[in-house]
Amino acid sequence: MLTPTEVVMVSAACHPIYPLCSGRLGPEGRRFEVFGQVFRHEPSLDPARMQSFRQHEFVYVGDPDEAVAHRDLWLERGLAVLGDLGLDVEVVVANDPFFGRAGRILAANQRETELKYEFVTEVASSDHPTAIASTNCHLDHFGEPFGIETSGGSVAHSSCVGFGLERVTLALLRAHGTDPDGWSAAVRDVLWP
Repeated sequence: MLTPTEVVMVSAACHPIYPLCSGRLGPEGRRFEVFGQVFRHEPSLDPARMQSFRQHEFVYVGDPDEAVAHRDLWLERGLAVLGDLGLDVEVVVANDPFFGRAGRILAANQRETELKYEFVTEVASSDHPTAIASTNCHLDHFGEPFGIETSGGSVAHSSCVGFGLERVTLALLRAHGTDPDGWSAAVRDVLWP
């Protein structure tokens, strides 16, 4: 008696853009800046890992080498941006939460091939830092099902970096206190130039 509602709750802001890329891309591929509300139900006791939060992403779709270069560039940029905010951030290899036996294999493969990195910092616990941003190399995960091709006709690859805005805000409050007027001039100048 149930029928589809035509409403989808996405786990990453970039997910709706891939159908828009179907077909053959130009030689530069495509780049997107995406902002949206995302929804997750992850197994975590970290109070900063909310089920619904805002995400700001920068995405590349196209040549496989360029997808890796995009990810690597944002590993550097992400550290610089978050460091300029006075956050003590570490980059760690990570995986998405997969479930069941097949999920454990997917998670192990994702870590082993270093497809996902997280920018972690202290929010709720110094023993268990919180991911406030991440980069992902999707390989052809979206290129294949959506029929996205490089200018040369091969299956396109994609990569993205996503910043969890509420998590970054919580990290700022943890690092600098709840009164922005008391934050260092350097941090305030970055946020309010």
